[in-house]
Amino acid sequence: MRKTLLVATALALALPLNAQPAFETPARSAFLIDLSSGRVLFEKDADLQIPPASMAKMMTTEVAFELIASGKLDEQKMCTVRPETWRQWSNAGSTMFLAVNEQVSVENLLHGVVTVSGNDASVVLAECIGGTEEAFVGQMNALAKELGLTNSRFGNSNGWPDEGQTLVTARDLATLAKAGIERHPDLYKKYYGQREFQWGTRTNGEPVKAQPNRNPIMGRVEGADGLKTGHTEEAGYGFTGSAERGGRRLVMVVTGLDSQSQRTTESVRLMEWGFNAWESLSLYEEGAKVGEASVQLGGAETVGLLAPRALAATFPKNAFDDPSIAIRYQGPIKAPIAKGDHIADLVVKTAEGESLLPLVAADDVEMAGFFRKAWIGFKQLVGMA
Repeated sequence: MRKTLLVATALALALPLNAQPAFETPARSAFLIDLSSGRVLFEKDADLQIPPASMAKMMTTEVAFELIASGKLDEQKMCTVRPETWRQWSNAGSTMFLAVNEQVSVENLLHGVVTVSGNDASVVLAECIGGTEEAFVGQMNALAKELGLTNSRFGNSNGWPDEGQTLVTARDLATLAKAGIERHPDLYKKYYGQREFQWGTRTNGEPVKAQPNRNPIMGRVEGADGLKTGHTEEAGYGFTGSAERGGRRLVMVVTGLDSQSQRTTESVRLMEWGFNAWESLSLYEEGAKVGEASVQLGGAETVGLLAPRALAATFPKNAFDDPSIAIRYQGPIKAPIAKGDHIADLVVKTAEGESLLPLVAADDVEMAGFFRKAWIGFKQLVGMA
């Protein structure tokens, strides 16, 4: 049974309801979301399937992040650059400048993928993790399904044109970016947002100069720290980006632009519009107790619900539209429950719709023991529960 509990709130502000701020872009598709509130600020053909070019490397990176976080992959694991891989990718698009039979750590390969968008680095990393790139692509698609990328599929690890096998949407790219930011904050901080990366030597023995990060909003938008550009003739110029400012984190996607300069202009415009045309109202600080949920057959009858991060509502600037908030969950929630499990949502409703913000369990709740189960059964029998 789905339970919705109203939460007392003082958010009813007597301010006029204004229309959503207007924004236009020549991008083929675009998407902008405020992660602090879950509110979509802008979308244009966000579910249109398009080739991602190098933005597909975000999924390669996310597979590695998942394995590192679970202890299944060591960042210091050494990977070998196969001669066949080197021949195919040493001069194909962006490169990390790997050498034949070179031993490179997962850590350095990730920097090569994320910062300099190395096609060679992506394939070497994929082969190192999956045994073959094909097997690794299977891991990419399995994770895409787990993360809810409902309209995307991957055919290779680096986004190279593959006759339509690799297709994504702007909405799914934003979901993928959100996963990296929220599921692996330490790894995100370590690998995204690096200004440059240096690796390799040229045929004359001279070291390759440090390659700059291609991120078009870094240094142009305050708080910008990720994520990934992409470009092929087929896909045009695209970018998935993120920035955090004043407690708000925005994630944006633009695709199908005509030039590198246009990509820069549109990326900066969209991100700045998101910060400047919208404002956020804080609801709960990270770790705050929001309410409780009923527990079925547990060692406790209820479990506290906490905000896993700062939760907020987002509105057009100077135009709060009298939101209401409530807790929603499928309940009673069956034990066992692990502390930190996402077991409920905070529903923020406005005149334009609703946003769902995650709430997590405050404590572990074990299965009820024999005597407690007997007591619960007795109460149900006599109508006490």
